[in-house]
Amino acid sequence: MRITFAVVIALLTIQSYAQPSVDASQRWIEKEGANILSEFVELLKIPNHASDLENINKNANLIKDRFEARGFGMRLLEEEGAPPIVYGEHLVKNATRTLCFYVHYDGQPVDPQLWVHDAFEPKMYDESMYMGGKEIPMPKPGDEISENWRIYARSASDDKAPLIALLAAVDALKESEIGYTSNIKLFFDGEEESSSPHIETYFTKYGDLLDDIDVWLMCDGSVYQSGDPSFKFGGRGITGMQLTVYGALRPLHSGHYGNWAPVPGQRLAELLASMKDEKGNVVIEGYYDSVEPLTDFEREMLNNTPNIDAQIKEELGLAWTEGNGEALNERLLLPSLTVKGLSSGSVGEKARNIIPSFAIGELGMRLVKGCDPDHMLNLVEAHIEKEGWHIVREDPDMETRKKYPKIVKVIRDPDGFPATRVNMEQPEILNVVNGVKSFTGDAVFLVSSGGSNRVNDAIYNVLKTPAISVNMVNHDNNQHAENENVRVGNLWYGVKLMSVLLTLPNDLPKK
Repeated sequence: MRITFAVVIALLTIQSYAQPSVDASQRWIEKEGANILSEFVELLKIPNHASDLENINKNANLIKDRFEARGFGMRLLEEEGAPPIVYGEHLVKNATRTLCFYVHYDGQPVDPQLWVHDAFEPKMYDESMYMGGKEIPMPKPGDEISENWRIYARSASDDKAPLIALLAAVDALKESEIGYTSNIKLFFDGEEESSSPHIETYFTKYGDLLDDIDVWLMCDGSVYQSGDPSFKFGGRGITGMQLTVYGALRPLHSGHYGNWAPVPGQRLAELLASMKDEKGNVVIEGYYDSVEPLTDFEREMLNNTPNIDAQIKEELGLAWTEGNGEALNERLLLPSLTVKGLSSGSVGEKARNIIPSFAIGELGMRLVKGCDPDHMLNLVEAHIEKEGWHIVREDPDMETRKKYPKIVKVIRDPDGFPATRVNMEQPEILNVVNGVKSFTGDAVFLVSSGGSNRVNDAIYNVLKTPAISVNMVNHDNNQHAENENVRVGNLWYGVKLMSVLLTLPNDLPKK
């Protein structure tokens, strides 16, 4: 990393700030660990899918009340029919920088049949249940708490853990009479898992509350798979399409028509297979052409990233991965093409001896810097036509069916958005990075997250403000899936991380 003399001096200054905050957090955890977890459990018990506005509002009001009780000026930013933004601020006299903590309090839908326990009745385990962990009682004040324990509940890691970590950090600093060194703003989103469809409306409507923010801290995501602290300086974009391939007008008896009538599932499989080669590389013409290359600094950061491919392959039971031997982090810097789902007929006990009349495939596309969502969809459609398919936007009528032997209905994702990538060398960014490094020591710097977040896109393109991801939860947390969990040690790490961010030296000029 190219670091100037001024940055070295700043780093030494930061180190004198970080340790008192970390020590204060450690003392608070040792004293109040059980109460921190109890407050966390209370929040986790409230269902939080964005479509459930009654419970979403319960979440929002509880979070608002908790921060209000700790001295933050709080309000709900509201838009009709949408989950509210929980907004807060704590201004510091003579502060020359404003940091905004972004967390989302909504969660993914829950399929109760897949969960070992009720997703909204948090349970404690002595380690990961997938490693043979056993359920144990929630700790009481004074009990010794192991860092390897895990709390299982929806949103335990994604993304309520940063909320409780921030609350505990606030308490710890107050107990030790350590003040904040930046103006602090809070922006808690209630529909991130539904792609935050109202985020630009909120940013535009309430822009006056946000225009003084110097850096957004995106507290959503896990530490690096090796367990090392990590920073992510962007996120992938996303788009996709649904493909429906047609056969006969009605399902046909496979004995009477098999070997004669076209089979939609097989034809769809052939079309999908034509889009990638045997190594998993996309062969659609022009698919990689718009990828914006890395800067020398970004390439240096990527080269310094620990290779965790062997570890992840072992963990996931994989003998083969896509690409030409490139590491996971290298592959995340290319646009992907994923078959998210396939449907045609039935399987298992419900399977019937028929040729289904249609087959449906869902394509997901994760984009990187330089890839325009509409352009990428156009490339896929051009490939489909090159393969001899006639594209329709609605179910084909009889005339169309009789005219074209290969028909596919394409429904494009109307809500896609591009990737973002923040300049890693900005002074505002380096100040935050060096501050956290004074606590964590070394860390992993990822050019981009593998995930996609519409909020990142809006911050970058609407507010014109840099944002970085500062992560705290364990990578094996089962986010978005059943039995989501957070490791207690990662929660404690998060408390210390938040305390450091709240007390970074206040030496940057305003924008």
